[in-house]
Amino acid sequence: MAQEQAQALTQQEVSAQLAQQGYSDVHDLDFRDGVWTARARSGNGEKVKLRVDPITGQAYPDKQISTISEGDIRASLSVQGYTDVHDVDFHHGIWTVKAKTAEGNRVLLKIDGQSGRIIGTS
Repeated sequence: MAQEQAQALTQQEVSAQLAQQGYSDVHDLDFRDGVWTARARSGNGEKVKLRVDPITGQAYPDKQISTISEGDIRASLSVQGYTDVHDVDFHHGIWTVKAKTAEGNRVLLKIDGQSGRIIGTS
């Protein structure tokens, strides 16, 4: 029986996959030791080193990152009715944000760094 062999992604395809995953300023893209490697900026602007699956294009960063940017967080909260959004910060996979609800109450929000979903409010 002949088995189909998966074909490795090209450098251009890997670059496009990384952009879809929220990375920007991708550079030093190189195929090494059976995987693609690259340097880039994550959604929260952090510089990261990546290893990329040569078949699927899935990126594996060297540190915890966010695939969404601070601008994305601000826009999403605005649409949800939050105002006075400030002190937007990313640590350990979670964005923390101070804001006011539509009713004017001050809140501290915890937001998932991958989905942008509010996971906690105080």
